[in-house]
Amino acid sequence: MTIAMTLRLPEKDAAALDKLVAEGRYPDRSTAVRTAIMGLLRAERERAVALAYERGYGAHPGDEGWAEDAATVFDALVAERGE
Repeated sequence: MTIAMTLRLPEKDAAALDKLVAEGRYPDRSTAVRTAIMGLLRAERERAVALAYERGYGAHPGDEGWAEDAATVFDALVAERGE
């Protein structure tokens, strides 16, 4: 389902949009505007993910010594099993 929306643009922007349509970059104004909005929404989703990652990493920063800790645990398990 689609929803009709009214959009007001400055004349300069409308002219630039019409030029893109005239050059064949988009079949019509609606497609050009929809494409722009989809790009904006995608960028906002990516920004939200980046912020969530940044917040999570800031709250639980990585430990650079994790590989050594894992190797120690592995060695202890191997020794415990007698291998």
